Amino acid sequence: MADRQVRVGVGVLIDKDGKYLIGRRLGTHGPNTWAPPGGNLELGEAWEECAKREAREEAGIEIENVRFLTATNDIFSDSVHYITIYVSADWKTNQPKVLEPDRCAEWDWYSLYELPGPLFLPFQHLKNARPDLFTS
Repeated sequence: MADRQVRVGVGVLIDKDGKYLIGRRLGTHGPNTWAPPGGNLELGEAWEECAKREAREEAGIEIENVRFLTATNDIFSDSVHYITIYVSADWKTNQPKVLEPDRCAEWDWYSLYELPGPLFLPFQHLKNARPDLFTS
């Protein structure tokens, strides 16, 4: 029964001069789809701290000014269901690098108007929920 629990994820749109850090996912959860940094919210952790931790763990960068955007309801299958809290943040220091090569193939900065595809399901749900972020 425990594996049928709804989980909470945090995705972070990191702005650097109008471009956003997006990576190509690897592994079993959304392979070969594109998404910003993010991951599971840990017990007792604020989503702002989760965003900072995930940016550091996944891409080696520091962020600041973390702000809530929205939440998405992401049902992948009968046994995988996430609520994803999306936040925005500003890039602070360091250049992104792949620190989890089994989970991410590459990082790069993209305009939200010209994203590679296909998008990771929660990121596509964000685009559907907040089209204002993805149009010029």
